[in-house]
Amino acid sequence: MRIVLVRHGHPDYANDCLTPLGHEQAKAAAQRLSGEGISEVFSSTNNRAYETAEYTARLFSKDITKLGFMKEIKWGSADGEDIYKDGHPWDTSLYAVSQGFDLMSEGWTKQKPFSNNIAFSELERVAESADEWLMSLGYKREGTAYRVVGENTDRTIALFSHGGSSSALLSHLLNLPFFYLCRTLCPDFTAITVLCLSDEVGSLTFPTIELANDSRHIRRGKATYDM
Repeated sequence: MRIVLVRHGHPDYANDCLTPLGHEQAKAAAQRLSGEGISEVFSSTNNRAYETAEYTARLFSKDITKLGFMKEIKWGSADGEDIYKDGHPWDTSLYAVSQGFDLMSEGWTKQKPFSNNIAFSELERVAESADEWLMSLGYKREGTAYRVVGENTDRTIALFSHGGSSSALLSHLLNLPFFYLCRTLCPDFTAITVLCLSDEVGSLTFPTIELANDSRHIRRGKATYDM
């Protein structure tokens, strides 16, 4: 199975929808995906992701299945005590690097002003629900990998979500620190990442990265499309 992850287009965050530019980016992303043979379309319950998904769903004549666990994650102080930059994951990761911490080692996240970030409970929520979702698609979590237990896994699906929730999902699937991915990926609007899992029933599979953070279909904040 191939999982195509797409961040939403340029948003109006206050109204949880796409801006005119965001709609153009979503159209460009759909054209970019036109040759991918997508069989199912999933979306976060946030409207900005759903509006982005609609263009691809229409192109492939597919319905959109909403996934509540892929809504954008929350961050902030869990106990009312001070937390750096309100706990914003991208600011937090950059600050941690400036203080000499290694983002590949999660020991620093046990210290304040980092440890009381509600983002950590959000990461657990995403991980637990992600495994339930993957089980429904034919993949059972075993340790840090997945057992292929479904018969119909030779297909490509698309999931439209957010920078935070997609980083949380990738952190769990790839067994990489969340804050490390926040700093190394930082997906642009409608950026595309593709993961591949084996479709051999009974085999143990680990997601491999076919494509990461591809935003060739947009240039300088404007939607474009080039083959």
